[in-house]
Amino acid sequence: MNKFIGLIGVVIVIAGLGWLNRVDLLLMVVKFQSERNFEIGPTRDLPWQKGPDAPVADLDQRPPNIVFILADDMGYNDISTFGGGIADGTVKTHAIDQLAAEGAVFEQSYAGNATCAPSRGMLMTGRYPTRTGFEFTPTPSGMGPVVSMIGNSLDHGLPPYKFNDELAETGLPYAAQGLQPSEVTVAEVLKEKGYYTAHIGKWHLGLGKGQAPNDQGFDDSLIMSSALYLPENDPNVVNAKLDFDPIDQFLWSRLTYANSFNNDGNERFEPGGYLTDYWTDEAVKVIQNNKNRPFFLYLAHWGIHTPLQATREDYDAVGDIKPHRLRVYAAMMRALDRSVGRINETLKEEGLAENTIVVFSSDNGGAGYVGLPGVNKPFRGWKLTNFEGGLRVPLFVKWPKHVAAGARVKKPVAHIDLMPTLVAAADAKMPQSLEIDGVDILPLVTGREGAAWNRKTLFWQSGYYQVVRHEDWKLQISDNPKKAWLFNLANDPTEQNDLASSQPEKLAELKALLAAHKASAREPLYPFVAEMPVTVDKTLAEKFVEGDEYIYWPN
Repeated sequence: MNKFIGLIGVVIVIAGLGWLNRVDLLLMVVKFQSERNFEIGPTRDLPWQKGPDAPVADLDQRPPNIVFILADDMGYNDISTFGGGIADGTVKTHAIDQLAAEGAVFEQSYAGNATCAPSRGMLMTGRYPTRTGFEFTPTPSGMGPVVSMIGNSLDHGLPPYKFNDELAETGLPYAAQGLQPSEVTVAEVLKEKGYYTAHIGKWHLGLGKGQAPNDQGFDDSLIMSSALYLPENDPNVVNAKLDFDPIDQFLWSRLTYANSFNNDGNERFEPGGYLTDYWTDEAVKVIQNNKNRPFFLYLAHWGIHTPLQATREDYDAVGDIKPHRLRVYAAMMRALDRSVGRINETLKEEGLAENTIVVFSSDNGGAGYVGLPGVNKPFRGWKLTNFEGGLRVPLFVKWPKHVAAGARVKKPVAHIDLMPTLVAAADAKMPQSLEIDGVDILPLVTGREGAAWNRKTLFWQSGYYQVVRHEDWKLQISDNPKKAWLFNLANDPTEQNDLASSQPEKLAELKALLAAHKASAREPLYPFVAEMPVTVDKTLAEKFVEGDEYIYWPN
């Protein structure tokens, strides 16, 4: 990090001499460093493991196959399941809608966190960051200071972006920022049960010793090593760059087009096509190769996270949507929907659909920094806020053998529940050495007794920005700006009416719950070093003016 910061200093001096725009030159340096770090080989055939030629048992007699499809930064309104959809419903998500109709819809489902990595940690372990210490999203070396510098150079009107370089030096290196090897993932539990386990896509849970997917329970892993969907100049790609977003500017400079297989990310090769489609191609192979034994497939899509890149075919198919970035975004969603459809069709073709659990969700809400106002409609807030727009995500569970089509669940559930739910469905053994915070939520669908019926409280946190939902009441507290927001979600699900000043007893009750939760917490594995200003009701493409509500997101 010191070398990188020193390089930034050189950039500033050069810019001071008037040679080039300071930010442009800085991004050139980021791109140069990225391109020289790794060689990227040609695409290759992947040696996925293959199961037996004949079934190990009748499908009805063996544990269910499990396919968990996770979208990235997908907004609540990006799918048409709830009556919405991109561009005022112009772009329908037919395959995702069908999945929802054929299974259970959890109507009050929450991400583990309003950013990706802690949510993924909770999905894998069923444990809060107060137990794992995995509280903040790892960011590549240099991202924090570069994003802060770019953010402060833009004319948003926002309070300043902040980065603490001295504190960053005390933390773990980027590759080691992840779940500790002592944590037990759902993949480890299922593997112990006899499942073949495969991961495809984003990981973001560390690549240090004992942290990579192959160390955390996955037999095979096709991992995202960098994150362009296609090369920027590919003849089949349509790009949309966001000049108002410092994260987008950093990503375009830093990212390349690369994956790796069953290693720590150093042996990189080009994917075999548009990333969403390529990963789906490989997911189909995993299902076909292992149809005769129980398998767990974790398909962790990058879509529809920035950078915004679509295939020309999808871009043409969604129609003449304005602005350009919305059309590219809609085309990316079309590819993600196609992926869900192909997975379900493959399960049917292989005769596996009846006893396969298919789970679909997103790691957090849609991002305001893409500059698209409707992504989380009807909820306030975005990714990087703990308003419902940052935390509310779709959760659909299809299992024809046990879950009735069209089931609707109104009780609140969260990402921490998926690990114990899938373990219970597989009749596997929960880890005895660790306390699990999530609960099995299938009883909410089947009507049998279970802890999910009686749970009243859920928690979220990122540094000093903390949240508790207790029954229908939700409290957010933050130290910057110093404020508490209290909402009754039963009467006010879109958080329009702050009751913090008018309900002092309820405020005190929920603050006590947060204090008790915090009192038993372990220290984070590494400190937060950046603080990003985020407006609650405007996208980053809109000008911030005095009186607009905002928060700082610590990471």
